[in-house]
Amino acid sequence: MKHTFFIKDWLNSFLSLLFPHCCVVCGRPLAKGEECLCTMCNINLPRTNYHLRKDNPVERLFWGQIPLERATSFFFYRKGSDFRQILHQLKYGGKKEVGIIMGRYMAAELLDSGFFGGVDVIIPIPLHKKKQQIRGYNQSECIARGIAAVTGIAVCVESVVRRKNTETQTRKSVFERWENVDGIFELNHADSLTGKHILIVDDVLTTGATIIACASRLAEVEGTRISVLTLAMAD
Repeated sequence: MKHTFFIKDWLNSFLSLLFPHCCVVCGRPLAKGEECLCTMCNINLPRTNYHLRKDNPVERLFWGQIPLERATSFFFYRKGSDFRQILHQLKYGGKKEVGIIMGRYMAAELLDSGFFGGVDVIIPIPLHKKKQQIRGYNQSECIARGIAAVTGIAVCVESVVRRKNTETQTRKSVFERWENVDGIFELNHADSLTGKHILIVDDVLTTGATIIACASRLAEVEGTRISVLTLAMAD
């Protein structure tokens, strides 16, 4: 058995020399034990730490819109910042493992704060099936799977369906973003969510229009409570 582990470890080391895993932010080869981010980029990640603040700016964004329990984003998404590469590689670089790893990092840091306390199920913001077929995966689901690996909370991808294949929100005005997501989500097997505390997970928070559109449908189910967690927040 030890001999087998030695061979596997040697093979992994040899392959890493030929095809080194690199930090998605700075591009430097990752050291043994590092995943996705090198130690220095992990230290310098512009964390919001909003999970430590009651009535933080993310929560205030949703006040009066949905029955909110708590909300936060992990790091700031700033124009021109190298840390934008995290989302770029996840969404457009085909690196779904970035979402899983960052989901684990995020959950591990939030766990002791009690942020996940009482949450029954995690629902990632769904992609339209055509967009998901093109990309090959839903980046928000990847993040949710990483969170689930740390928290043990189940991920549900069947309860909310995205019926409209909307255009990207990136270059739209605030009004256009709201108009773009109007009525795009439908519920499926909604009875299974009755009385549940739902954690909605998304990749990046801008105006909150997409999350509110999804949460508004979930709020139609009797007794639901909603929390929100995104990997990044546009600053």
